[in-house]
Amino acid sequence: MNIDRMEFLSWMERIMDRFDLMNDQMNDVQKSRNNIDGEELLDNQDVLQMLKISNRSLQRYRSSGKLAYYTISGKIYYKLSDVHQFIRDSFNAPFVRCKDKIGQVKPVEVII
Repeated sequence: MNIDRMEFLSWMERIMDRFDLMNDQMNDVQKSRNNIDGEELLDNQDVLQMLKISNRSLQRYRSSGKLAYYTISGKIYYKLSDVHQFIRDSFNAPFVRCKDKIGQVKPVEVII
């Protein structure tokens, strides 16, 4: 059974169109699955990589209430805005080192 070149190219084009359609559908599912109330959801791995912390540290932040989280079907998710707020809250005011009268270096809080 021989297939001529035109028929082969036609079949390949149809297959590629199907792949493109499947890819678009998968992207739509992925986008809708990782959003809640129009806000992006992050899983543990996303937050661990974003904050460059260990799994235990992330668990500690959840337990202490410093980082809000949501459980959906037994999996933990974080809103991107909550992670950004956690980062903002974690920043300390910058310190400037100065010497006192005795010559000891003391940190002084700078108010901006």
